[in-house]
Amino acid sequence: MPASFYRPTGAEGSFAATSATIGPWDTKLQHGSPPATLLMRAIEKAYSRDDVRVARVTFDFFGPVPVDEVHVTAEQVRPGARVELTRARLSAGGRTAMEASAWRIALQRGGVPLVADARPAPRVPPPGGEVFEQLPSFGYGQALEWRFVEGSFFELGPAAIYTRARLPLIEGEPLSPLQRVLLMVDSANGISSAISFIEYTFVPVALDVCVRRYPRTEWVGMRAETRIESDGIGHTTAELFDEGGYLGTATQTLFVGPRR
Repeated sequence: MPASFYRPTGAEGSFAATSATIGPWDTKLQHGSPPATLLMRAIEKAYSRDDVRVARVTFDFFGPVPVDEVHVTAEQVRPGARVELTRARLSAGGRTAMEASAWRIALQRGGVPLVADARPAPRVPPPGGEVFEQLPSFGYGQALEWRFVEGSFFELGPAAIYTRARLPLIEGEPLSPLQRVLLMVDSANGISSAISFIEYTFVPVALDVCVRRYPRTEWVGMRAETRIESDGIGHTTAELFDEGGYLGTATQTLFVGPRR
């Protein structure tokens, strides 16, 4: 296993993807979660503020991301004291592969009443068997620790899971709380398959993540469910949590079609 998901190349904003980014279907392509997390890192690094928090981040996928060198840039679209919008772009091979748009909102600590989600979060299950035992080993699957609370990767229908990253995004850098969430969240449609992923492909074209608070524990999880219409458009919705409770939601917009 490599030391991190990405290695800086030395050029500003450029990173070499390691084998930890490889998804389950093609050894030449990254899973969506690591590049999404790299985009968030760019936003956090370029426009660091301790008086705001990301409330919503939307990712648009323009095409597959190769396991190769990628370049990331960030820009502030709408600066503001209370609300700001920042975008980041990831390119590979001279083309834009992904973009992220993040809304950050100024904190008003103690300024408004707390209206919390009172539901207790699931407990982290004890270690179990290999989650992806029916698939060839792939880097991204090994780079996170996975523990199913409900369902399984090869069981159709809703599922809930806890994850914990085994690697940093960049060697020597601790993961931020939001990065821990983003490293797992694009797997929502995979853990909650509504139809056979051996016979059908369901590819996220957009991912929308809303968080009321950042996770406070190392383990983060989600409860996900996928719905698909017969014309090939699907949605996966996920409720996000850590060991302390529920903290937000995520929605994936899916292209669904037969594998050829």
